[in-house]
Amino acid sequence: MGIATGESADGGRGWNAWHFAALLGGNAALALGPYFVRLADSGPVSAAFWRLALAVPLLALLALGNRQKLTGYRPAVWLAILGAGVFFALDLGAWHLGIGLTRLGNASLFGNSGSLIVMAWGLWALHRAPRRNEWLAFTLAILGAAVLMGRSLEIGKATLLGDLFCLAAGLLYAGYIILLQKPRASLGNWALVAWSSVAGMPVLLAIALLLGEPFWPQTWWPVIALAMFSQIVGQGLLIFALRHFSSLVFGLALLTQPAISVAAGWLAFGETLAPFDFLGMGLVAAGLALARSTQD
Repeated sequence: MGIATGESADGGRGWNAWHFAALLGGNAALALGPYFVRLADSGPVSAAFWRLALAVPLLALLALGNRQKLTGYRPAVWLAILGAGVFFALDLGAWHLGIGLTRLGNASLFGNSGSLIVMAWGLWALHRAPRRNEWLAFTLAILGAAVLMGRSLEIGKATLLGDLFCLAAGLLYAGYIILLQKPRASLGNWALVAWSSVAGMPVLLAIALLLGEPFWPQTWWPVIALAMFSQIVGQGLLIFALRHFSSLVFGLALLTQPAISVAAGWLAFGETLAPFDFLGMGLVAAGLALARSTQD
């Protein structure tokens, strides 16, 4: 999934090779998240809990190291962070459940569908109809999703259910981004991610216990890798690169995530794609990139 706060870049001035490497590296790190979820021997929602719990201390240190305050917020800010944390937890829970049921490429694409939903929310807030590129983004994404879900149904009902879980995760992730719109204007990225992670942990713990999942990992390295790659390395590199690229470039770089997830699914789990899968993924990916490009 993409950067946690959903911020737009400033137009792409002053970037160099290190910024570009960070942009690609951040997307690559995030794309490996579904692979580690599959390897975890805890339940999928439990893995989401450990993803947050193991990362929180480092997130707090990064916030303090970047002189971002962790206390003294107004009550309205705390309320927004609490709500965002609940949405973030439900997003991760739905996404991790979907990862276990569908192909990794589908999970990566549908999990990033929040870009389209944020665009739709922005249009509603502005009280205007979509422009040509925005209609095109919606159309491409819907057509591609229909192709991918039709292919999933051919494989089995469980695979289609996995797609739906991942789409729900994209919707919930958009809610997370929207709830953080006001707090992020005055607070730092690391502080917001740290506190929203803390707020989401009890929700994930409750869901994991209600589902009766295995909670304590027997092998810790997959959940440690999940926390480091998804919460620290991936988001850290994207935060570093964020100010130096336009939203269009960010949207295009997002397309590396499903490509890497597809490769991981093929190499590790023998997941293969048919021509119609490539068509569907291409349509959804084009729609997501176009949606991101409209957010400048």
